[in-house]
Amino acid sequence: MPNLEKKQKTVEEIKARLANSSVVIFTDYRGLSVAEMTELRNRLRETGVEFKVVKNTLTGFALRDAGLEEVLPYLEGPNAVVFGHQDPVEPAKVITDFIKEKKKLEIKVGVLEHKLLNAKEVEALAALPPKPVLVAQVLGGLQAPIRGLVYVLNANLSGLARVLNAIKEKKEAS
Repeated sequence: MPNLEKKQKTVEEIKARLANSSVVIFTDYRGLSVAEMTELRNRLRETGVEFKVVKNTLTGFALRDAGLEEVLPYLEGPNAVVFGHQDPVEPAKVITDFIKEKKKLEIKVGVLEHKLLNAKEVEALAALPPKPVLVAQVLGGLQAPIRGLVYVLNANLSGLARVLNAIKEKKEAS
């Protein structure tokens, strides 16, 4: 009986990680040495991301409970899962950079805000700039039209002021 309770606890932990993650990436870690696995874990840990080797059966139960049944076909072979809790771009970037370096890890599938991503979409996610840069770009894009409007309105007002000043000077001269 204690073994069953332990497995149920593991399923609940995986389900909680799935619920608290902005991005989840399933990888096939075959071919990685212990040193490479430790290196990857350290890189991910620096960005506040968890990297866990999971049991497929228990993960399958957690995925069903979380409403992510579309991931189940990808749970074949050894799986290690990246749980990103904040910026969804950073974990994808670390994983894809590691793959480019070592050429051993394989992305199976990703989940971003309960939407399934294939390996190419995870790579595209990694190519995006980080969230603060995106926010700055959007704000810059919003500021440009406002700045232009202020300039045009300011130009009209200064032109009106010059005309009124010229009329005033003409009346004073006559």
